[in-house]
Amino acid sequence: YPTTKPKTTEVTAGSTAVFEAETEKAGVKVKWQRAGTEITDSEKYVIKAEGNKHSLTINNVVKEDDVTYAVIAGSSKVKFELKVKEPEKSETVTPAEAAPAPAASELPAPPAESSQNTEVPSAGTQPEEPVDPIGLFVTRPQDGEVTVGGNITFTAKVAGESLLKKPSVKWFKGKWMDLASKVGQHLQLHDSYDRNNKVYTFELEIIEANMTFAGGYRCEVSTKDKFDSSNFNLTVNEIYHLCHDIVSFPFPSKTNYIFLLLRSTEGHDEAGELNFSALLKKRGDGKTESQPDVDVWEILRKAPPSEYEKIAFQYGITDLRGMLKRLKRIKKEEKKSTAFLKKLDPAYQVDKGQKIKLMVEVANPDADVKWLKNGQEIQVSGRYIFEAVGNKRILTINHCSLADDAAYECVVGEEKSFTELFVKEPPILITHPLEDQMVMVGERVEFECEVSEEGATVKWEKDGVELTREETFKYRFKKDGKKQYLIINESTKEDSGHYTVKTNGGVSVAELIVQEKKLEVYQSIADLTVKARDQAVFKCEVSDENVKGIWLKNGKEVVPDERIKISHIGRIHKLTIEDVTPGDEADYSFIPQGFAYNLSAKLQFLEVKIDFVPREEPPKIHLDCLGQSPDTIVVVAGNKLRLDVPISGDPTPTVIWQKVNKKTDLLRSNDDSMTPSENSSDLNTDSKLLFESEGRVRVEKHEDHCVFIIEGAEKEDEGVYRVIVKNPVGEDKADITVKVIDVPDPPEAPKISNIGEDYCTVQWQPPKYDGGQPVLGYILERKKKKSYRWMRLNFDLLKELTYEAKRMIEGVVYEMRIYAVNSIGMSRPSPASQPFMPIAPPSEPTHFTVEDVSDSTVALKWRPPERIGAGGLDGYIVEYCKEGSTEWIPALPGLTERTSALIKDLVTGDKLHFRIKAINLAGESGAAIIKEPITVQEILQRPKIWLPRHLRQTLVKKVGETINIVIPFQGKPRPKITWTKDGQSLDAKDVGIRNSNTDTILFIRKAELHHSGAYEITLQIENMTDKVAITIQIIDKPGPPQNIKLTDVWGFNAALEWTPPQDDGNAQILGYTVQKADKKTMEWYTVFDHYRRTNCVVSELIMGNEYFFRVFSENLCGLSETAATTKNPAYIQKTGTTYKPPCYKEHDFSEPPKFTHPLVNRSVIAGYNTTLSCAVRGIPKPKIYWYKNKMDLSGDAKYRMFSKQGVLTLEIRKPTPFDGGFYTCKAVNERGEAEIECKLDVRGNHMSIMHNTNTAVK
Repeated sequence: YPTTKPKTTEVTAGSTAVFEAETEKAGVKVKWQRAGTEITDSEKYVIKAEGNKHSLTINNVVKEDDVTYAVIAGSSKVKFELKVKEPEKSETVTPAEAAPAPAASELPAPPAESSQNTEVPSAGTQPEEPVDPIGLFVTRPQDGEVTVGGNITFTAKVAGESLLKKPSVKWFKGKWMDLASKVGQHLQLHDSYDRNNKVYTFELEIIEANMTFAGGYRCEVSTKDKFDSSNFNLTVNEIYHLCHDIVSFPFPSKTNYIFLLLRSTEGHDEAGELNFSALLKKRGDGKTESQPDVDVWEILRKAPPSEYEKIAFQYGITDLRGMLKRLKRIKKEEKKSTAFLKKLDPAYQVDKGQKIKLMVEVANPDADVKWLKNGQEIQVSGRYIFEAVGNKRILTINHCSLADDAAYECVVGEEKSFTELFVKEPPILITHPLEDQMVMVGERVEFECEVSEEGATVKWEKDGVELTREETFKYRFKKDGKKQYLIINESTKEDSGHYTVKTNGGVSVAELIVQEKKLEVYQSIADLTVKARDQAVFKCEVSDENVKGIWLKNGKEVVPDERIKISHIGRIHKLTIEDVTPGDEADYSFIPQGFAYNLSAKLQFLEVKIDFVPREEPPKIHLDCLGQSPDTIVVVAGNKLRLDVPISGDPTPTVIWQKVNKKTDLLRSNDDSMTPSENSSDLNTDSKLLFESEGRVRVEKHEDHCVFIIEGAEKEDEGVYRVIVKNPVGEDKADITVKVIDVPDPPEAPKISNIGEDYCTVQWQPPKYDGGQPVLGYILERKKKKSYRWMRLNFDLLKELTYEAKRMIEGVVYEMRIYAVNSIGMSRPSPASQPFMPIAPPSEPTHFTVEDVSDSTVALKWRPPERIGAGGLDGYIVEYCKEGSTEWIPALPGLTERTSALIKDLVTGDKLHFRIKAINLAGESGAAIIKEPITVQEILQRPKIWLPRHLRQTLVKKVGETINIVIPFQGKPRPKITWTKDGQSLDAKDVGIRNSNTDTILFIRKAELHHSGAYEITLQIENMTDKVAITIQIIDKPGPPQNIKLTDVWGFNAALEWTPPQDDGNAQILGYTVQKADKKTMEWYTVFDHYRRTNCVVSELIMGNEYFFRVFSENLCGLSETAATTKNPAYIQKTGTTYKPPCYKEHDFSEPPKFTHPLVNRSVIAGYNTTLSCAVRGIPKPKIYWYKNKMDLSGDAKYRMFSKQGVLTLEIRKPTPFDGGFYTCKAVNERGEAEIECKLDVRGNHMSIMHNTNTAVK
């Protein structure tokens, strides 16, 4: 445990701070912390440990070092502070009192720090370039004060050095009122940009203020990855129209004038005439030397009412009633707090989930504080941490949630400090975007997206218009965890458009296309001719597999049974009739439900008539029954082909079927019979016999006919089939051509070209095989690459082989595919195209300027384009053109990614035009051009040294430290630089000098005492010079004090004297450290530190002991290495004493009950248990009674009562609206009684009410 603790220290910026601590035992490991982070040994922080003594030295203290530090020894932690004050400025500033006094008729305007700059820089002072702090603000808007009808401007400055684009700034009044919507007659917003200092300036101007403008304001600034805010207040004072003239008392003070504004009481109070007769008489008779320097208004404000007439008589006030009326309207100044040194800010802001610290400074370091949230005291927990560091009291809130967005108070005694905490939610990101959809009219649409946080609030828009729940409940919004849904129950044509979901951190867009129901018939039903007991199958195919329909027979609906089957598989509808009978011959129709279509076909029943024929009859093939060309039969691929071929002959002929290849065309004779051409080689020797009931292609033979069947026709089944019938009488043959038609083959993958911001051109080639039918057109689909849903782009078939696709989202990767369509149907989709992204070129670069010009070079700089787009930015191309020419020459080889360029090897004296373009995947942007030609010629610039602020005062360094001084300057051409010390040139072996085009550096590796002195830098260009001087002081630890002696010893005291050290270490002696040691143990303890005198008295010594004393001297560098020690010890003699025991009076600790924490009015929801709590104190322990509306609750089982450590709790189980009312808690003991009351309001549960209402309706 540390026996000597470091104390809070105040030092001047640039100096050194030393903190020391002693532990009980040597060798204990000690850690030092800065703002909660462990400090490691470095040049800035020097950590030393000698035995049980430990020290932390902070060199070259700056304002940022003004934080809380801590030393940790074992399990003990001691906090202390370092307070840094600015060094006193050496410049002489004209005091405000020396300014000429304003005319008596002018009303003094209230100060407004935010709108006026009262500091005027000296002639030789250059403005300091802003440096980006941790936040974004360089200058925050300050509190302001204005009178009614006056104007005031609040200014915020933002560092733009590291920003690629202009930051977004919003001004708010109160918590949420955005002032951008209030711009008008009384409020204006302005902004500007300082190119030299790279600072954005934003102004809020209030014109002709009135009393309603007073209150708290907030300025928020945000960039792509940063956010900062600042709170400030506006005070509006009333104008007191007191009189037309001002009469001054001839008081002797030169700096304090008091004006009494008087009005006669005759007539009306506010409209009386001025009457100065009594006052002028009094002034004429009086003597100026005897008038006191007083403020009558302040005296009246503080005086009791009984003293008003006495004061009026004493100071010659003739209109006392008028002054008292106006005195009530004057805004009272806030009473200066006696308990708080620094109160809470008006408001704080923190991101959700982050940590916030609320800090106050109290006048009494031992004062106890209470922290309240919305009027309720905060108890210590894992989220709320209370800290007390010196005068500071800190409330830390960990993991802030929306429940912490509240009003907070810090209470010290009777005084309070208020603030508001705003908890800002982090941006909600869209993790899974919306997908495009295409539906039919009347179908249900469901858009789905996923966000980064459960239960987040999102906004839905259609074509830029926000969607809300309409009375018809057309749109339904649904949340399921992180998923968000937009549901349209029955879509209409008007619902087509772009739907957008927005969060505070992202946007997702998807397109909805609602297509009118349009049914396409891919295959219609065909007429059938069948024989008795055969099977008849009617089949059709439509475009929508969800469409149902009915079959009609001669206009009446067909009812399925065991013989008649109706099937619907996908897009195919079938009517199958088994064992056909003559009664089945009729007209059959298929009607799709919901569409005005009627697909009809005829079923013909073929009766086989057996006539008597001669016993010898040659065979004959009868093909007249076919209702089409006798030699060609067309069948759709996948369908069944059944061909009945009637034959005759006696005896029964033998039937042979074979597939042949015809090398020559067949010629049709006049009698419609097929005869081969004269060329006898019409048959190919290659033929394939078809056997009965074998395979997919087979022949069924009957007595009077044969049946040719192809199950599931394929492309390979195309060809010429020959049937030959033979018997002993003769033979007959016929050739039948079968043609199989199908949907086209899928086209090859389409190619994408001419890609723009939201459009592209799609090109494709016809399919290699058209399915035997001409291609009627094409259907194009697209999808996002990461999606699985394809969206149709055209509803009418595309006749051309190109199409321009539009309405795409820039930056999203798409794919395209194509379908070919013929009379049979639609082909399979083509392979997807190569992924592509609609992108557009960026806009032209901004702020294109010339930074520097020399005899052969030109330095250019610019800023990135305002719109880069999804294609990103590959780089920039810089070109130049001579004046009078039109040829642009590249200034750099290839592209540059930087926002600056140095163009070299130019001809001196040329006048050149420069331009720059931004390049990305989509091409070049527009050109940014410097309007005026640039002459390539060195510009003469006067030499000027920019001396850093910290070098304008003496630079103090310790012996052994490194000195590295950088002095920036300007001047062209490059100036000649000379360093001198005390008028002599510097030794290059001892001091290093390095020069560049823009600065010069003085470097000393190890500082010695002889390096102290005045250094002078001289810049010279031709006959122009500039000089500046720097003073360097090297300091070391001082020597020990001299001539220490023990001058006197009396009682428990010893007196010491010494003289200052001979060597002060080249620095002022700041004080001395006096230590004592008992002769027995010789353990040294510090008696005084930072002691400034050269003599002291050491008290509280122990009698009977002998003491030695030693003294260390101290300067900025620290304590001296050795100490001056007294030669002889000081002996404290013993004295006789008698002990007189004290007399104690017994104390009565009993007290009546008193409530220390009140009951609070509450409003709760019915059905959820609730509690009422308060705290009571009393001795002996009081007995507690609870009442509701004055009725005792002791015997009611609905209530439970608890008492623990003085905290009283009443629990109400599942309250109903009837449990609302006034609840009273009464405490009674033998010393008295106390009671407290609150109101409980029980709100009905909405869901419960809805349930009860529905039940009642049923």
